[in-house]
Amino acid sequence: MKRNDAITDIIQNALFEDLGSGDVTTNWIIPKDLQLKGTLLAKANGIIAGLEVFVSVFKFIDEKVEIDFQINDGEKVEKGTMIANVSGSGRALLSGERVALNLLQRMSGIATQTNLFVSVVKGTKTKILDTRKTVPGLRVLDKMAVQIGGGLNHRFGLFDMVLIKDNHISAAGSITKAVERVRVKNKNKLKIEVEVKNQSELNEAIGLNVDRILLDNMTIEEMCEAVKITDGRIPLEASGNITLENVRAIAETGVDFISSGMLTHSVKALDISFLIED
Repeated sequence: MKRNDAITDIIQNALFEDLGSGDVTTNWIIPKDLQLKGTLLAKANGIIAGLEVFVSVFKFIDEKVEIDFQINDGEKVEKGTMIANVSGSGRALLSGERVALNLLQRMSGIATQTNLFVSVVKGTKTKILDTRKTVPGLRVLDKMAVQIGGGLNHRFGLFDMVLIKDNHISAAGSITKAVERVRVKNKNKLKIEVEVKNQSELNEAIGLNVDRILLDNMTIEEMCEAVKITDGRIPLEASGNITLENVRAIAETGVDFISSGMLTHSVKALDISFLIED
């Protein structure tokens, strides 16, 4: 599915979930022809992400809604920053605000969190990656937000890259057997990454010349040794218990990538308000 189609589906499903047969409160209070204006304000410091999604929510309800953004996706805002002026049908503004805000706030929270990680490793060669630890149904938005925050996307799903993890290895009998089975079936030449947890498994993966090796829950000392052993032949990715407190030290080991579920799985939404003018 194309990204725009996936976003449209998310918005349609979210509006159907919220509106159902109609916004009874708004429809019974607000005259059909009443036009209103509103202001979108940041109530906390952070990175804004999801402005096109915010627009799409309102446009899906009423194409005539007008939104004048004062900033762009990826820009930093401080508490009190005006993000946009919104005008149009009062019913459309009030019926769409919650869905529009929910998506914008979540995406901005992810972008803000990602940007913190990226900032901490600045000056190293290490790139920050996301994971598949996203909210079901919202992955395309979560991964867009990571990019806006300065991070990179790992595989989108189970279909676009091979990642051989510990359970695959246990089931196959060894890393070598797992990789051999993949290569027999890998007609589309998808990249192959192998998860390792010790030096013995690392050496086995290096010998198989896979595309990337994931160092799972290794200590700083073990990662330094892995970088030395690999000597740039195969890109290394560190993962497992990554935090803002330890990500710099991990980056300084010389790994190429650090992936963290913290970017998306329990992120705090950025506080943003939408206020209708009196």
